[in-house]
Amino acid sequence: MLQVENLRKIYGETMKYEALKGIDLTVNDGEFIGIMGPSGSGKSTFLNLVATIDEPSSGKILLNGKDPHQLNQEEIAAFRRNQLGFVFQSFNLLPTLTVEENIVLPLTLDGEKVAVMKRQVKEVATRLGIGNLLKKRIAEISGGQAQRVAVARAMIHQPELVLADEPTGNLDTKSSKDVMGLLQQLNEEEKATILMVTHDPLAASYCERIVFIKDGKLVHEIRRQNDQQAFYNQIMEELAAIEGVDNEF
Repeated sequence: MLQVENLRKIYGETMKYEALKGIDLTVNDGEFIGIMGPSGSGKSTFLNLVATIDEPSSGKILLNGKDPHQLNQEEIAAFRRNQLGFVFQSFNLLPTLTVEENIVLPLTLDGEKVAVMKRQVKEVATRLGIGNLLKKRIAEISGGQAQRVAVARAMIHQPELVLADEPTGNLDTKSSKDVMGLLQQLNEEEKATILMVTHDPLAASYCERIVFIKDGKLVHEIRRQNDQQAFYNQIMEELAAIEGVDNEF
């Protein structure tokens, strides 16, 4: 569903910096993939390019065979709303709106009927265990609950691809496990395709596959077999081999 071919990103004019140096990656329908690597390795740059937040210097990004970077600004805005779901470290929720209003925001922007929005928000909120929070303001709920709201907003329009950037970065261990369990559940039960950047090996252990980026290059990848603890240990070993765990955290 996502095909990335020889993706490069260069910043600067006189002092050029090559953030990505020819990334190739195929993401199949229903995969849950983690992207890991040292700080400054190009992880977030890669995610921003897939999200059309930034433009590649060269190479291709194809989502279901189409290149979103060939669209005009209006079409790109519609593409983000309709085909992508976003989950951020900082939640990116609007504090002046209620939980319900935050969740339905993508549908509101698309001019969806109120009756449809009411039905869909009830369904997704119940599924994510936040049905009792719909009338609360964001300031009235916990960080873990806020991230559940962010996941609900990302999923309400059933996007082709969910992009998560350090989704557990501002959460305690219990909330992190809850949110990652939720993403894993959405992946397994609803076949949501998820691409997640993370520094956290525990969060990464919920993925099916981890790709490691270092110095702008995809250097290695590993797949989970069945045992999550064994996968966690394997991730720790890979991080130590690539950069040294002490430098990573």
